[in-house]
Amino acid sequence: MTKRLLVLGSTGSIGTQTLDLVRSAPEGAPLEVVGLAAASSWETVLEQVQAFRPSLVSMADPHAAARLREALGPEVEVLEGDAGVLELIRRVDFDVAIHGIVGAAGLRPSLAVLERGKTLGLANKESLVIAGGLLTQVARDHGAEIVPVDSEHSAVFQCLRGERLERVRVVHLTASGGPFRTRSLDEIRNATPEEALAHPNWDMGPRVTIGSATLMNKALEVIELHHLFQLPPEKIHVVVHAQSIVHSMVEFADGSVMAQLGPPDMRGPIHYAIHHPDRGTADLEGFSFERFAQLTFEAPDPERFPALALGFRVIADGGTAGAVLNAADEIAVEAFLERRISLSQLVEVSAAALDARPVSAGPLDLEQLLDADRWARQYATDHIARLSAGEATPKTS
Repeated sequence: MTKRLLVLGSTGSIGTQTLDLVRSAPEGAPLEVVGLAAASSWETVLEQVQAFRPSLVSMADPHAAARLREALGPEVEVLEGDAGVLELIRRVDFDVAIHGIVGAAGLRPSLAVLERGKTLGLANKESLVIAGGLLTQVARDHGAEIVPVDSEHSAVFQCLRGERLERVRVVHLTASGGPFRTRSLDEIRNATPEEALAHPNWDMGPRVTIGSATLMNKALEVIELHHLFQLPPEKIHVVVHAQSIVHSMVEFADGSVMAQLGPPDMRGPIHYAIHHPDRGTADLEGFSFERFAQLTFEAPDPERFPALALGFRVIADGGTAGAVLNAADEIAVEAFLERRISLSQLVEVSAAALDARPVSAGPLDLEQLLDADRWARQYATDHIARLSAGEATPKTS
């Protein structure tokens, strides 16, 4: 039976790796790309359309959509704008959506896929951080399934196949430790963007790479883990694993520990999400004496990496806390990359936003969560301006 794929964010890292996996699938593999969505790289989408012949595509940038429409002619319909990707999701007949759109812009597409009762291969972490409770409820209501594409959450998902969630003692969420795992607190505080972007294991986008350097990315993954598997914070344990071979571990009530291992390669979790619940054939690397020769584990240092605690705080606070943390961090990362704040101030901005956020009671709908996102972006922008002007003193841990 043919597996029909919708690729959201087709020109980004997740999207291009997804399409590479389709290209390299064994001859006769039942995979078909039926829809593509991208932001503005219309030349790349043109090549993708020519290679995969999807029935419908969408470009967020109207100018890019016009250029693509002109290049393709009348054979392929090109939708545009924020509404275009939602129309694409509603109209295309697909089985799995691999969702690699970056940022809060990916939230509405996540909901649209789940509302159709389809499988959502989710790499857009912001969806769960901002609105995890809402997304998981929509999935239950519509008989949809969220298959995580993050390597750590995919590992937990695979370890839990056939297991009862109530028999989980703790999940060990692994972190590489990033480029500053062995650096002193002063070295971390004074780190340059170039140093923070030099990840030892993974090739990722700027925001995720900076988040790995501060462990903010792991804080966001703690929130995702909580929502995906309904785990209380006391069952989530972060472990620093420098080799990035053990992607995460699940410890059960009897003391057994199950782990999912593999090279640091995002194609593995993408491939799993494409083929789930089956395991498709691939030429991806498995066991290697050289790679697996030494596996080490250590506890994260809360003094050098205070961002990690913010993930657990968001779980405890609930409400709009996830939306606020995600938005403030996104603005702060931009400011750090532009050298307007230091790495330690980056974390301070997010903590300050959480401290200042208006608290909303009761279940929250999408518009309330997006309002919190907008509020946090403005708050973080103003707070960074005060820091730059010397009107606020960064907190130290």
